[in-house]
Amino acid sequence: MGTWTRPLRRALDRMVDESLRERYARLRVPLNAYGYDRWGASRDDQLRTLALLRWFHETYFRVEAHGLAHVPEGGRALLVGNHSGQLAYDGMLVSSALFFDKEPPRMTRAMIERFFIETPVVGTLMTRMGQLTGIQENAERLLVEEEALVLVFPEGARGGGRVWADRYRVLGFSQGFLRLAMRTGAPIVPFAFIGGEEMCPSLSRGEPLAKVLGLPYLPLVPWGLPLPAPVKVHIHFGAPIRVEGSGDEEDEVILPEVRRVEHAVSELIARGLAERRGVFL
Repeated sequence: MGTWTRPLRRALDRMVDESLRERYARLRVPLNAYGYDRWGASRDDQLRTLALLRWFHETYFRVEAHGLAHVPEGGRALLVGNHSGQLAYDGMLVSSALFFDKEPPRMTRAMIERFFIETPVVGTLMTRMGQLTGIQENAERLLVEEEALVLVFPEGARGGGRVWADRYRVLGFSQGFLRLAMRTGAPIVPFAFIGGEEMCPSLSRGEPLAKVLGLPYLPLVPWGLPLPAPVKVHIHFGAPIRVEGSGDEEDEVILPEVRRVEHAVSELIARGLAERRGVFL
């Protein structure tokens, strides 16, 4: 990273305490002599990120994770849920819940939009934090070779940039995650992310201007920039769903299974909305 980031890195280093180092060590991330894993993730950058993320997790968003027992303690699994928040706030907080609240802690590998990886500075940061471009090859290698916990949002940019009128509606999952689960034998753990729609409500995707700027969407939020409001976040994990097959089946075989996962996520969303006491509670 550039020299301009040094003051920030030094400040974050001061936030990395022994308890955080011990918890990170329990992940048993295979690192080379320079502190990097095979994907380019940096131990030091991950610790700095986790130190900052801890404040967002515990203080700003006051995250509560429900049903963590449904997430396997070890072994491969696909986390599949609703996408919201305009930027990567949802994936960030799902990852923090599984690191700070689950025993034993687990590292989450998020499959992110190619746009973020290809953006200067942002792409490097994402890589250093251990996140990868959301292509099948990356996800399959993580699941098969590393028994990883992989986070995917099958709604893609449609969900991430959803407008207020579509809040908490599942906008249709693509088939890729289901075929991936079949090929790798990974269980699918559905989850509902509650709070993302209110933290960054968008009135428009701003697509004409976004196209000019080369962006997938340009959210129009009431306060201008897509900075999140301090809403309380609830994450509800559901029972794992197992699917069988080679992953090469015809669409008529795959689509009913995709709809089954969509339905599981929708039910978790409905339950999460019914149980919460308020947007900030």
